[in-house]
Amino acid sequence: MKKLILLGFIATLVLTGCNSTGNGELVGVQKREKWFEPEPYGMVKIPMGSFVVGPSDEDITFSMNSQSKTISVDAFWMDETEITNNEYRQFVQWVIDSITRRKLGDDLPDEFLIQEDEFGNPIDPPLLNWNTRINTRDQDVAAVLEEMYIPENERFFRRKELDTRKLIYEYQDIDYQEASKEKRTFDRSIKNSDGSVTFYEDAPRSSDRSKFIKTYRINIYPDTLAWISDFTYSYNDPMAKMYFWHPGFDDYPVVGVTWEQAKAFCVWRTMYHNNYLQREKGGAFVQNYRLPTEYEWEYAARGGRNLSMYPWGSPYTRDDKGCFLANFKPLRGNYVDDGFLKPSPVGSFDPNDFGLYDMAGNVAEWTNSAYDENAYNFTHDLNPNYEYNALPDEPAVMKRKVIRGGSWKDISYYLQAGTRTYEYQDSAKSYIGFRCVRSTMGIEK
Repeated sequence: MKKLILLGFIATLVLTGCNSTGNGELVGVQKREKWFEPEPYGMVKIPMGSFVVGPSDEDITFSMNSQSKTISVDAFWMDETEITNNEYRQFVQWVIDSITRRKLGDDLPDEFLIQEDEFGNPIDPPLLNWNTRINTRDQDVAAVLEEMYIPENERFFRRKELDTRKLIYEYQDIDYQEASKEKRTFDRSIKNSDGSVTFYEDAPRSSDRSKFIKTYRINIYPDTLAWISDFTYSYNDPMAKMYFWHPGFDDYPVVGVTWEQAKAFCVWRTMYHNNYLQREKGGAFVQNYRLPTEYEWEYAARGGRNLSMYPWGSPYTRDDKGCFLANFKPLRGNYVDDGFLKPSPVGSFDPNDFGLYDMAGNVAEWTNSAYDENAYNFTHDLNPNYEYNALPDEPAVMKRKVIRGGSWKDISYYLQAGTRTYEYQDSAKSYIGFRCVRSTMGIEK
């Protein structure tokens, strides 16, 4: 009898609780504090807007891969400079630490794994303990870490070096494009006059959603030898040896990264940032970093100057004092006339009207968009984008990704905001880098 009374009391509370607010009016499920989006470090907010995408001058290469078209894009945040060597090394160091701790957790679980929660309950599978310091002088730890170095028979002058071939970053991603192509159906039921229920189903239910979850394993160390392979019969050995790791190049744009590596960096940056929010702020608001679409990139590069050729608004590559406005290949190959022989430190030239640096020259930049000569004809005019996630065994033509902005080794034509070209997603070049964007959740008026 007591149990029945208790159950009735609980049911009364539930029913009363569900109807005790709003006087029966629609007031929403919960009252939440007004949310304001914090300004992400090192990023600039690009306002929503419309512009004319396409060439702003004659097509001197006769590529015929773009046409003038008015499009509209949402607001978004964009890195004010290209990702630097120093910033990319944070990613590399995190992967090294992660792989190291995983190996130590396998061999020394008592020290490097969290196997019980705060109440003494077992955690299965156990978690890596990121707070445990790695003492490389400990013999057991040193024995495990030996696997991270180049084998003795491959060492140059017996020098102990990290084996960068083992720096694999594994992550999962959802292919929303493919998932959206499947028809989603829902069961419907109608209660008949005699009390029976008839069920209707439009079509077979969607297949298992796990088929759209892809797992990627990417070697994330830049191809430092791109400096040599890109320029046959040219002495760039010092750049191959020093550009990525030497402190003198900390503020230079990272190069030698493939499109796949740039995308992996964005996934890691998303995870790294959101883990902090969850740990320190107790928030579950997911903020995704990604590569910009080619349309977002062009809109940002123009800086609000709709029909101008270059991000600075002028049809010329020099200012009124005769100084070049970007790092590129001026004149007939006088590389140093703009002040730099190869890449320059990020932010060496004035920003455009949105506050973005190096949207023309220095290094070209990967975008998220797949390359198709006719993309402007079939993409939508609202937040347009053309994506295709090519597999490793697919033809090379399917692996083309749009790059924008031109580089230190390109003539001025490739610096124009409307010029588009491509490179293959699995290739690394000494003149291609990238920057990230993040969609904004703030209210725009």
